Amino acid sequence: MSSQNTMIKKIQKLFKPLASLKLTVVIFALSLFLIFAGTLAQVHQGIWTVVDEYFRSVFVSIELQIFVPKEVQVLPGSIWFPGGLTLGVAMFINLIAAHVARFKFTKKRIGIIMTHFGVILLLVGEFVTGFAAEEGNMTILEGETVNFVEDIRTPEIAVIDRSSPDDDLVVVIPERYMGTGKTITNGLLPFTIEMTEWMPNSQMFGPAQSDPLRRALADSGIASELTALPAPRANGVDGATVDTPSAYITLKDGDTRIGSYLISVYVEEPQLVTVDGKEYWIGLRFKRTYKPYSIELIDFKHDLFTGTQMARNFSSDVRLVDTAKNVDREVLIYMNHPLRHAGETFYQASFLRGDTGTVLQVVKNPGWLIPYVSCIIVTLGMLIHFGIRMIPALRRSSK
Repeated sequence: MSSQNTMIKKIQKLFKPLASLKLTVVIFALSLFLIFAGTLAQVHQGIWTVVDEYFRSVFVSIELQIFVPKEVQVLPGSIWFPGGLTLGVAMFINLIAAHVARFKFTKKRIGIIMTHFGVILLLVGEFVTGFAAEEGNMTILEGETVNFVEDIRTPEIAVIDRSSPDDDLVVVIPERYMGTGKTITNGLLPFTIEMTEWMPNSQMFGPAQSDPLRRALADSGIASELTALPAPRANGVDGATVDTPSAYITLKDGDTRIGSYLISVYVEEPQLVTVDGKEYWIGLRFKRTYKPYSIELIDFKHDLFTGTQMARNFSSDVRLVDTAKNVDREVLIYMNHPLRHAGETFYQASFLRGDTGTVLQVVKNPGWLIPYVSCIIVTLGMLIHFGIRMIPALRRSSK
């Protein structure tokens, strides 16, 4: 028994520096500054870029310019700062170490222990959600059937070969290969893609508004009469929450120039490219993840408050077909009444202009239950601790 106590004391001594209350205060202060900087950076860099670079990173380079309006002064330079992942891990270790270093299990401390365990579980849930959760949109026109989900934060170039009577051959080029001046090659493609200009976010203008100099950047394809101009990243503050990327590209077969194209998520249909008499279709779209099931939109309803254009309710009557699981059923999806299937949840998120279709938000989060459990544990822990402290006080006051 004494050897066991000695071992516990050694472990507690080892964890004591990490259990420092001063360290807790420092981590909280650093976290507050990171949140402040991230909030300012969101205006310039976009909400999703900030989430990834500031709160899901080990370290982040914070531009000093975000603290001073450009109209007042240009402030060059940046500072390296611990990212949200680093601070989250530090907080997790600090809480664990505090329990190990000061662990004395008594009935009077059970409420505190439960509360701290709930907080630790909440941090674990955030890590699981941040790195394992998947989220996307499924846009369906009435009468249409869709079997893929789009990630509206991530673009990709798709080149489609429709020559096979059975299946299309699709070559997908991820966003990390895109950039102004870059050349993209792939053994499955008979041409190279030279990116004349890459625009992570853009504005599109019709023929009447097009700048002739910009229009000259594209001489082929159905979008050659349009013009795309770079735009600031969507920041979630001015109403824009989704970037609409575009690119001017030049296709070459060896040294032979095929043509220059404007590809954009604004242009829904892929554009025809002919190489040696064979047809290919190229387009820029949001990243797609294909599913083993399909959803058909039977009917979409959009109800308004009387005398206004404000939405009172909108709902989607859909048909879910999953042959692998022998599922074929009709479901009504509306506000706060999602569809759940195959570990995914389908929420009624939005609708298309003219009520021609629906937009479903598809969420897969293996850690969705953890925050609920952790909050229940924290609440119970606080109530138990309050009760343990309150009962003796009430007894003393009644004497």
